[in-house]
Amino acid sequence: MRLRSLLFAPADAPRKVEKAIGSGADGVILDLEDSVAPAAKAAARDEAAAAVRARPGDLIVRINPRGTAWYLDDLAALVAARPAAILLPKCTSPADLLMLSGQIDVLEAAGGVPAGSVGVLLLATETAESLRDMNYAGVSPRLRALCFGAEDLSADLGISPRRPDGRLAAPVAAARDRLLIAAAAAGVAAVDTPFPDPRDPAGLQAETEAAAADGFSGKLCIHPGQLEAVTAAFTPPPERVAWAREVVRLLEGSGAGVAVLDGRMIDIAHLKLARRVLAMAPEGQPGDRPGDRQ
Repeated sequence: MRLRSLLFAPADAPRKVEKAIGSGADGVILDLEDSVAPAAKAAARDEAAAAVRARPGDLIVRINPRGTAWYLDDLAALVAARPAAILLPKCTSPADLLMLSGQIDVLEAAGGVPAGSVGVLLLATETAESLRDMNYAGVSPRLRALCFGAEDLSADLGISPRRPDGRLAAPVAAARDRLLIAAAAAGVAAVDTPFPDPRDPAGLQAETEAAAADGFSGKLCIHPGQLEAVTAAFTPPPERVAWAREVVRLLEGSGAGVAVLDGRMIDIAHLKLARRVLAMAPEGQPGDRPGDRQ
């Protein structure tokens, strides 16, 4: 599952869902939480389940948070339909992930869904409470990514998420750093917060390029117009892919601990980076030519 660009669509808006599915996003997130009014939750759940059944193993669903009246009903309806993953909002600790994973275990078995097929993404920084414990390493093999949520966290802190110059407020930036480290420790992708203004392409590009440079694997999107810039920022260029393939060939293929590539020593740390680059590369991207090496 590539996670460069993940596009939200309200589950109760069929035209937006259809447009999102055809948008070219790496993943489409059918939303049952923020974009759906309380009175429409049940109907939205039914529509999401139908959309997932039509595309098994393809769509992600953001359910409602634990502790709400809709959480268990969301899970029961959606796991049986076989989504690619469940996105849990307002995750407060590894205990939430452990509970969710166990519930999915039961629902997969009850619904005849192959065990372990439903992944989990976590919005892991939406509350101040969530920052107390971010040790997600080894909690569940279902975990695919930790997602950064700036807007909800800033609301919980009672501050604006961004300063007038566009930079994140200090506590929000600190949470972002913690999420990057937590995702690396857990061995999963880190996905950046949505850029809030679809009418500001320059701001989107600057924030997305900074996120890629800092180690994020992708970004949440709220409008199809954001996809091109986001996908480009998180797609390694052909020469980078060629370098990564050569690193893998030299170190993984030979079993050697160190090697020399283009006059520079490479070791296990470079192999780890190379695997990450290849995981983010689109299929069929050029990169096998020696002249493409970095």
